[in-house]
Amino acid sequence: MKKYDDPIMAKNFYELHYRSSTFVLPNAWDVISAKMFEESGFKAIGTTSAGIAASLGYKDGQNMPLKKMIETIERIAKSVNVPVTADIEAGYGQTVNAVLETVKKVIETGAIGINLEDGTGDSVHPIYDISLQKEKIAAIREMSDSNNASLFINARTDMYWLNIGDPSLRFQETVKRAEAYQEAGANCIFVPGVSDQKLIQCLRKAISCPINLLADPETPSLTDLSEIGIERLSCGSVPFRTTITLLREISQEIINHGTFHKVRDNVLTYGEIAEFMQKTNRSQ
Repeated sequence: MKKYDDPIMAKNFYELHYRSSTFVLPNAWDVISAKMFEESGFKAIGTTSAGIAASLGYKDGQNMPLKKMIETIERIAKSVNVPVTADIEAGYGQTVNAVLETVKKVIETGAIGINLEDGTGDSVHPIYDISLQKEKIAAIREMSDSNNASLFINARTDMYWLNIGDPSLRFQETVKRAEAYQEAGANCIFVPGVSDQKLIQCLRKAISCPINLLADPETPSLTDLSEIGIERLSCGSVPFRTTITLLREISQEIINHGTFHKVRDNVLTYGEIAEFMQKTNRSQ
């Protein structure tokens, strides 16, 4: 049974957004990263478009062929027994119908949720018109409901992430978009680029549905976020970038010092990885 057909899986994911504490969503870029997150105890997993794109040789920003992105999401969704939500960037399409086609393909992978952003990738017109974005979300909601897919829509607004417009008006525009997207059928509002605690508190007071933030070094602690009432914290590309950073450090140590400490200390053995994959495959 695919995850989007599983009412218990969908229910579990929805309920994560209505707990008394903030839940952390790690973002995987391949099967083993997803399996490791699951093994570590995370209750749901997201995908990272940046991590998937880079791992396949593409720059982030919908430069990766849609087919490759869909194939990776499907492998991740099929490899774990927890809900998977897919980062589909801006939906790989300029029109409502094009975005709907993308979402249909994502649903078929077994993912139970999507993250849809309103950033365009165009420096001249960096954010989609609010009415068009609202139309996309409403169409996705209608399509999902008509097919009993129970798709969880995380609507992302990039006002802070891209530093769009007059800073004094950014909060007002973010809330306006949040309200519009919620009205259109979004289940959660994603506001990346915000780490100031007072601003987070203001967003919580102004937005009535669950809020998703993006982790960064300045993000308040999970205890503080829980007290504010933030439901979800995504890791984004941080785990992927941390992994790549370690690879660079390993390489530099070998090239510059001729030593192998970073590939020796506290590293899983070949046998442990093989046993881990065998164990997780048996549990499928």
